[in-house]
Amino acid sequence: MTADDRLRLSFCPSAPYMASTMARPVPAAFDKKKIVAENRRARFEYYIEDVYEAGIALTGTEVKSLRFGEGSIAESYAEVKGGEVWLVNSNVPEFSHGNRFNHVPRRPRKLLLKEREIAKFHGAVERKGMTLVPLSIYFNGRGRAKVELALAKGKNAADKRATIKDRDWKRDKARIMREHGKE
Repeated sequence: MTADDRLRLSFCPSAPYMASTMARPVPAAFDKKKIVAENRRARFEYYIEDVYEAGIALTGTEVKSLRFGEGSIAESYAEVKGGEVWLVNSNVPEFSHGNRFNHVPRRPRKLLLKEREIAKFHGAVERKGMTLVPLSIYFNGRGRAKVELALAKGKNAADKRATIKDRDWKRDKARIMREHGKE
């Protein structure tokens, strides 16, 4: 084997060492099998820039409580602290059949993200004044609890009024089209 052959084989994509270093393809949309809690108010209060999927570190009774469909993220937010992202002020009620080792309902919960994503969040929150808002908590196809986390910018009162006006016009337009189509 000559030096040229070795060089050609080292760049060959079908070489065995390349199989372990290739990235897994990312799905276009998140695989949401069972949505537990939604923050519908967030889409009204904020401009949603980017949406990410994050794992969430839970105890056993928290998982059981979420599987029963209990939980709320209505007033919660996420913050970057010490190189980690924490979900603050989310409510997962105590498990009804739990014993004395039941969890605390409103404790901060660690979100599981890659370091590059955490660095991006930290920069956006510090420099651009953006906010990390959870949009939903759900179980994916593999049964793992996930949080849909958005990098968002707050709306002012005029923007909120414009959103209400657009929403009302769409509703009225649909009603008019429905009535006109019947005649």
